[in-house]
Parts: sequence; structure tokens; C-alpha cells
Amino acid sequence: MKLGIIGAGFIAKFQAIALSEVRGWEIAGICSPEGAEQLADFVKSKELGPAAIYPSVTEMAKNVDVLAIFSPNFTRIAVMEEIRDAVKSGCELQGIICEKPLGRNYAEADRMVKLLEETGVPGAYFENQLFMKPLVIQMEQLEVVRKAMGPLSLVRSAEEHGGPHNSWFWDPVKQGGGVLNDMGCHSIAVGWYALTPPEKSPDFLQPEKVTAEIGLLKWGRPEWREKLLESHGIDYSRTPAEDFATGMITYRNPETNQLSKAQFTNSWMFEKQGLRILMDGTGPGYAFEINTLASPLTVFIGDIAATAIADQEMALEKATSSRGLLTVQPNEADLYGYTDEFKEALQAFRGGRDGKLPWSYGRDVIRLVMAAYLAAEGGRTLDLTDPRVIREVESYIPIVARGEGADILY
Repeated sequence: MKLGIIGAGFIAKFQAIALSEVRGWEIAGICSPEGAEQLADFVKSKELGPAAIYPSVTEMAKNVDVLAIFSPNFTRIAVMEEIRDAVKSGCELQGIICEKPLGRNYAEADRMVKLLEETGVPGAYFENQLFMKPLVIQMEQLEVVRKAMGPLSLVRSAEEHGGPHNSWFWDPVKQGGGVLNDMGCHSIAVGWYALTPPEKSPDFLQPEKVTAEIGLLKWGRPEWREKLLESHGIDYSRTPAEDFATGMITYRNPETNQLSKAQFTNSWMFEKQGLRILMDGTGPGYAFEINTLASPLTVFIGDIAATAIADQEMALEKATSSRGLLTVQPNEADLYGYTDEFKEALQAFRGGRDGKLPWSYGRDVIRLVMAAYLAAEGGRTLDLTDPRVIREVESYIPIVARGEGADILY
């Protein structure tokens, strides 16, 4: 399938790396106001496709089979509106991919779903962590046990690193919040998914209660605010976003009435080898645990050799050190699930159907993210069985995302 990539930032390149291990895809086009030439050069160097640069999404849609929206969060409604118009004007697409999160708030996510419906084209919501091999394999390995003993009752998921790559990620208005929106969508989805009984859909369990807390624990300090202003031009003394979030979601099994809980923790203040994803779960008589910093390979770089390191992220994504004991993942794109989500999307689109995770699922995850923000801001537990609360969540834009986070974070 000929793939057209919209956007040319960090995630677009990471997805291109993943595609080097997936048969059946060709990166046929790139459309982005910045970085398109660099990404095209990388794609060609890896022989992943011609990677023609297009001036507009509409022009690219005429020459590809599938479009992948990897552009910044604040651009996605406009991008999807252009795709909708292109399809209505005669462009024939077999699939449309959207990278997480589906929107900066529920209203945007809902708009994205409705725009996709207007096209009549199958969609795939890209939430890579649900495709992580360690997570998928533990569910397969424990399937017999889960059926005999009952599903997991508690899952904990965390993703933490030292902070995003690009300036717009730090901007709460452009991004849609802070770490809770950026990475909480991962961890909330993981918890929901891992608790789900075998052979049930990802949205089978019904969310009932949400509690959460957010904080600005590192990047709100004066010395770190200065570093952020100098490196990214973002002033956290005026418009800060949270760099820490944690919470708990309670789910009910609609068939057995059994309750289960999923805890999420995310931060932009983690200072170890690099990006760390932690997942663990406990059921009656069994458990699992995943730690992406537990690699079969570690290296040591002393002070005298550290000057030879041009890019510390060659060791591990979001690495904060170029010396000392470094964890090295031989294949991050595969570890984090990017390769397998592309494999699944290829099969789905060839079959004329939505991916394993439809866009409606991405909208459901954003509803839970917004519920977590609302719970944190109000210091309360949200009852998601109350229609009034659901309406409040679905019309809500977090204080942080409105650029007014200083009122609650300081």
C-alpha cells in the first residue's frame, strides 16, 4: 500500500523507522510545512519508498492509498477537513491513520470521528503501546489462567521521561494540556486494555469512577523555567502545563458486575537512562510485569569518552545522559509496538475494515483523559455513570489547555 505521511516531526520519523521492518507498505508521499525534505531523504536512504513531497494533503491524497496523520495536535481538525473534502471530490483512499491523541479534548475527538464517517473510509487509531509485544504476549501466555481464575483485578501503567522534543508539545494550548494529555492517553489505554477479559473488545469494560492529581514539580522551578524558555521559547511562568499526573479509574464488567482498577502515572521529570514504560498487573493467583529499561544490553561510557557522543538518544529515546551506565534497546520501534500497529493496519485496510482500534476508541480514551483533568482540578471523584457528569466531561476544556494553568499549578 502506498502511504502518504502528513507531518515530518519526531513521530513521523519514528514511524518511518518502524516501517523498515514491515512488508507491504511504501512511503509514497510526505506533506509537511517543515522537515519534509529531511524526512524524505531518510526514507529514500532506507529504501522505504519514493517519498515524493507534496504541497498539499489534497494533492498527496490523489496519489496514495492510505493517509497517516502524524502532524501536531493543533493541526488535526484542519487536516481531516481537507482529507474529507479530497475524498468527496473523488480521491479514493483505503484507510486513514491518526496518531494518538485523537484530539486535544472530547469535542475535537468527536469532530475527528464524524469527519472520518463522512469520508466512508476505514480508520485506524494508532495507540502503539497496546501493540507492545511484551503486553500482547503476556495476555496470550496468561489467557488460560485468566479464563480459569478470572481477569486481572488491578493494572498499573506508567510512562515517564525528561520532557518532549518539540516546542509545541510544551505549549499547553497547542498540545491540549501537559503530560496527562501527551502520555496519559497511553497509560489510560493500557490499563483499560490489560484489564479486559480475553476475546472482548477494547471498550468492553465500563468506566465508572475517575480520580486524579496533576502537579508541576520540576519545570515550574525558576531555574528550569529559564532552561525551558531558552531552549523552546515557552514561558512556564505565564502558561505552564503539568509535568506530573497520576490517577485511578474503576471499571465494571457488564456481564459479571465485577469491579477492577487501573492506575496511571506519567511525568516529564524522570531522570534516569531514558524513556521508561512500566506496566504490571495482578489477578487471583497470577501477575505480570514489564519494564522497558530492563534490556539485555547495557553499555558504560566514562567521562573521558563522553565527548565522542554526538547524540545521546542514539542509546535510547529521551536519554538524558551521554555517560555512565546506559540502557540500550536493540529495537525501540518494535519494543514500543510501532511495527505491529502498522502490520495490523495493513491487514485491516486490505480487508476494507477499521483497524483493531477504531477512531471511536480514541475518542473514548480522550473522554477518560478529560475526566482525569476535571477530577484533578476539582479535587473530586467523578461518577461516569451519571449522565450529567458525562455531559460535563464532553464539553470540558482543561484549565491547563486554556493557558490558565498557573491558577492551579502554582
